Amino acid sequence: MVVQDSMDAGDARVGVPLEPFLHQVGGHLSLMKYDEHTVCKPLISREQRFYESLPLAMKRFTPQYKGTITVHLRKDSRGHLSLVANPLKENRGPFKVSTESAAVAILQTLQQTGGGGGTLTLAQWQHTQLAHSLNESPATKLLRSELHLEAQVPSLIEDANGNQAEKRSFNPWGLRCHQAHLSRLCTEYPENKRHRFLLLENVVSQYKHPCVLDLKMGTRQHGDDVSEEKKARHMRKCAQSTSACLGMRICGMQVYQTDKKHFLCKDKYYGRKLSVEGFRQTLHQFLHNGTRLRTELLEPIQRQLQALLSVIRSQSSYRFYSSSLLISYDGQEPPETPQTTHGSNAGGVVKVDIRMIDFAHTTYKGSWNEHTTYEGPDPGYIFGLENLIQILQDI
Repeated sequence: MVVQDSMDAGDARVGVPLEPFLHQVGGHLSLMKYDEHTVCKPLISREQRFYESLPLAMKRFTPQYKGTITVHLRKDSRGHLSLVANPLKENRGPFKVSTESAAVAILQTLQQTGGGGGTLTLAQWQHTQLAHSLNESPATKLLRSELHLEAQVPSLIEDANGNQAEKRSFNPWGLRCHQAHLSRLCTEYPENKRHRFLLLENVVSQYKHPCVLDLKMGTRQHGDDVSEEKKARHMRKCAQSTSACLGMRICGMQVYQTDKKHFLCKDKYYGRKLSVEGFRQTLHQFLHNGTRLRTELLEPIQRQLQALLSVIRSQSSYRFYSSSLLISYDGQEPPETPQTTHGSNAGGVVKVDIRMIDFAHTTYKGSWNEHTTYEGPDPGYIFGLENLIQILQDI
């Protein structure tokens, strides 16, 4: 499905105010919440084409693609900035994507600044929901409580050395990306500039306390189209991290701690410094709720990973450079049942989800403007999946 706006450029009042997606744990580009079941991200042409030509076998392992949306920057009378999406209506005609995507420029800026946040503060976009205060979303309530130091579901952030750095009412990574994104849009583009975003399924909408692990997969992260300088930088990151020896590295994580009622969060800088043993320990920590190891999650995660491995092995010519694997489950444990016999909550319904995400550098035979055509399945991705399955079996 391809969608487009159906409103006049000057009438932003009927638009849908976008919120930062509070459960974004990794990545460069800002992920925004469109509604309870949908997120959106800056459109990159190669990623859009991947979703539109997705092999049927891979659909269960990727977020559902819902089309595109037009987004613009809105500034109120006080100078506060927000992103607004236009109402949708189906466009049955073809729509051409500009290769000069705003997303590419934003990504370059974030890489140059080391992924750091911009100069805009939380208050500069938080006001966008004031008009909807009678019907606030959980995300907005969390953000509002953050300003008043009344955190409802705090998170404990650890720095690269494992030290407890600060407490917040949500994972700070998404806000960091969002602030840099807003800063870029307001300085580099006219205020009325329209930007295209991809609409994707919110794969953690089913969870009360989403526990999310973002794994950067493969032994190679650079695409075929990057500069020599960027290629060298990506190769260096892989060589100096578990990407080289395991075919994966941790790009971000949040896990709900039931004893303290907060999220434990780790970012990509933490993940880059991990040894193989450190990776194993962090994966163990992802499955630990502060009270016990969620052993009932191991079998369904391994089962889904094995199914994904079979699918990847069957996809000839695909190379998923710089893509991630998202593993998620609910930190809210299912209620115990009378039939429980194998430990706490083993009889409840366990929700586990495995999805591939981020396809801006994915290449395959027939993809637009591919620089190189590869034969057979992606060996780096398969190597990472096999190691992940083995580590989980060891746990």
